[in-house]
Amino acid sequence: MSAGKTVPWWAKAAGGAVLVAVALVAAVRLSLLPSLDDVLGEKERDRSGPALLESIQDISRYEAATGNFQVVVDLEKDTKYVPDSLRGTRTLYVGAGTVDAYVDMGGLAKEDVTVNEARTAASIKLPHAALGKPALDPDRSYTVSKQRGIFDRLGDFFSDNPNNEQAVQKLATKHIASAAKDSRLTTTAEQNTTRMLEGLLRSLGFTNIRVTYGA
Repeated sequence: MSAGKTVPWWAKAAGGAVLVAVALVAAVRLSLLPSLDDVLGEKERDRSGPALLESIQDISRYEAATGNFQVVVDLEKDTKYVPDSLRGTRTLYVGAGTVDAYVDMGGLAKEDVTVNEARTAASIKLPHAALGKPALDPDRSYTVSKQRGIFDRLGDFFSDNPNNEQAVQKLATKHIASAAKDSRLTTTAEQNTTRMLEGLLRSLGFTNIRVTYGA
């Protein structure tokens, strides 16, 4: 083609169509290839061994009530004569968990249950309801914020267990246990146990039922 000669319009159109076709083919090929995230992304593999049964316990408890608790833990650790910016931590943690209240029926003696000859009246003496151990819910518990001094950050960097939250979790469990003791959870558990036994014995033909709680 000589210099200064214009390119016909149909040649420009054909060239544009070729470029569009090439771009579409390249796009299709790229879509079929694995993405960068697929190539460099992390994969999670569970290499845990099977769970082993260590022991079996007979359960004689009647789980009569469950309390749901939430506590905000504000734990601060300081070092004397050292600024907080260098050494010290402060963690704000929301701990959510449950506490069960139960009545243990495994220690009932023969004299604790009396029935009249007509089998219409029954008297049952049970121990007072007790509280189980608090159980933190990991799905509802979380760290709101954590402030650390420079030395603490360096310690977490070289530690095998950085950002250890064991201290705030123990403190949250302690506060939840204290709140459960101050609640009416055991009273509710005894009321629920009484209603359960009354319903059971009435279905067996008893009309006069007395349930008491003692030491």
